Amino acid sequence: MSTPEASLQDELREALKLTAVGLKRAEVPFALCGGYAAWVRGAPEPSHDADFLVAAQDADRAAEALRDAGLWVEHPPEDWLFKVRSAEGSESFVDVLWRLCDVPVEQDLLDRSDTLSVLSVLMPVLAATDVVAGKLAALTEHYCDFARLLPVARALREQVDWDAVRDRTAANDFAAAFLVLLERLGVVEPADASAAASS
Repeated sequence: MSTPEASLQDELREALKLTAVGLKRAEVPFALCGGYAAWVRGAPEPSHDADFLVAAQDADRAAEALRDAGLWVEHPPEDWLFKVRSAEGSESFVDVLWRLCDVPVEQDLLDRSDTLSVLSVLMPVLAATDVVAGKLAALTEHYCDFARLLPVARALREQVDWDAVRDRTAANDFAAAFLVLLERLGVVEPADASAAASS
């Protein structure tokens, strides 16, 4: 007998697949990002939502394509994403974003994605380095949950260019603190050790 949580997870997975197929059929460039992009690469499966990226200039075309595919598209007050549901009233939704940390999504970010099988659907999945860098860049004093990030970092550690993550998040003190935690836990090598190994 399925639980309400399992039913919601099934709804979320279905919305994820339908969103990817709708964007693929409309030939809108996109990539799976966030928790599900990490899950495909070995991290724990998220339970709240799924996230896709589209280039900023393709946001309106993406929304139209998903409506044409029979999905429910909602525009929340935030002006950097829209939400997609597989059916009216569904409690599970997919976020389609065209800005990350106030930076418009560019095509080159999508181009770095890998095509992987996700729930039996081939789709572009954000590179592991970009997934982790994005999660760390989003850390603020209002959202700084290291407990949710740690399993992701452990699962993806061998797939990530940690020097690139350090460079891209150097201005974020919360990201820097998390990287120190990873070093002290032995998840990643200290920055000076990796630099010495490459010289």
